Amino acid sequence: MESPRLLARLSRITGDIATAEELAQDVLVVALERWPRDGVPDNPAAWLMQAARHRGIDHLRQRQLHARKQDEFGVELELHGADMQGDDAQRLADDDIGDDLLRLLFASCHPALPMESKVALTLRLLGGLTTPEIARAFLQPEATVAQRIVRAKRTLAGKKVPFEVPRKADFPPRLDAVLEVLYLVFNEGYAATSGEAWVRPALCDEALRLGRVLAGLLPTEAEVLGLLALMELQASRLRARTQADGTAILLEAQDRSRWDRLQIARGLQLLQRAQRLGGAAGAYVLQAELAACHARARRFEDTDWQRIVAVYDRLLQVMPSPVVALNRAMAVAQANGAAAALPLVEALQEARQLQAYAPLHAVHGELLQRLGRKDEAREAFARAVALATNLREREALMARIQ
Repeated sequence: MESPRLLARLSRITGDIATAEELAQDVLVVALERWPRDGVPDNPAAWLMQAARHRGIDHLRQRQLHARKQDEFGVELELHGADMQGDDAQRLADDDIGDDLLRLLFASCHPALPMESKVALTLRLLGGLTTPEIARAFLQPEATVAQRIVRAKRTLAGKKVPFEVPRKADFPPRLDAVLEVLYLVFNEGYAATSGEAWVRPALCDEALRLGRVLAGLLPTEAEVLGLLALMELQASRLRARTQADGTAILLEAQDRSRWDRLQIARGLQLLQRAQRLGGAAGAYVLQAELAACHARARRFEDTDWQRIVAVYDRLLQVMPSPVVALNRAMAVAQANGAAAALPLVEALQEARQLQAYAPLHAVHGELLQRLGRKDEAREAFARAVALATNLREREALMARIQ
């Protein structure tokens, strides 16, 4: 949980991601050695961060001694003084961002890397996602994503790209990748692709926190506001998505009195601001509009499914994706009936990206069940169970089979 923060701090101190990774691992090894013997500290996160600071400063001292570079010695003293005087003043002095994790997010989304490599590397280092989780987010094989991450590190090292913090003027070439990272981290928190938990609220909270900081820095960027609106609206439903034992509660069965109305209000305000700024056709703004349709409905039966289908039509134009098409098909089923949606879903079964995508078969099973084709529905749900990597998702699908 603390690895991304350690990496962010160490990258800031050393200016090099590879060195930061090594030092962060060293810190965690020391904790594994000492804590069983001395006891877990009252504040483990603070202990790790302090140990990381000391490692980073020691590393700078060694570099200074080896290279005899007076300027590095000055950097060391400055950083050491910043630790003694507090982080806030140094944040203001160093750059325009003011958040260690967001700094490293922008720094790792370097223009020297292709978009998918930027996102994969950053998700691995800072999002706390495993390679299999990233692969599922991209709908690509694990080996492909693992190679992409390795190549990204090699590219940065080979080109001797300094891990500097960009100024606001340098944000534009990196912003799309930063937004995609926040989007994917939030999605993994909202609907975990693997493990025993249906949701991972800590990931949602961190993506939201960084999104709010980013919106404060770029208050006139429509897509930044659109993404934040989307996250606020989706996060408003988190408390209603699971039972006390962690069992999933699907949208139609959720107790909407548990939805956070204040968070919904914030999300709707952000969406209006993004639309006023001319971002109505942006991918994140359109997804926020979809979330707003659900948020405005006090009951599931009140949902404006025709409007949702129309928004999906616009979204497919700017974000052509088989997953978006699948979600649209489910909206068509709600608006016009399962018979209208079934051909759309069956056509998507030919999409290469969805061959191992459990939700495709789950939606297929849902439509077949609504049409009374129960044997075929059971087969579709069984295929979804075989592909599902989240325990709660499998449990829900098994219940449908029963």
